[in-house]
Amino acid sequence: MKSKITSKYQTTIPKEIRKKLKLSVSDSIEWEVENDTVVIKPAKSNILNFMGIIKIGKGNIKNDIELARESILKDIK
Repeated sequence: MKSKITSKYQTTIPKEIRKKLKLSVSDSIEWEVENDTVVIKPAKSNILNFMGIIKIGKGNIKNDIELARESILKDIK
């Protein structure tokens, strides 16, 4: 497989490679050089990158505890 390098030094990752590495839009990749060979692999996600993605409202701890207890008791019966 090969792809061209544009005037801005950009290239397209072939579809087969994207599928194999499970890459998606906004994913990051790491570039490494090993013995004159370039190795490209998915960058490991930092869990802190996901902070704030899920929006939740104010909770009610007493109600949440009661719901958890009811759920556990229902599963036991």
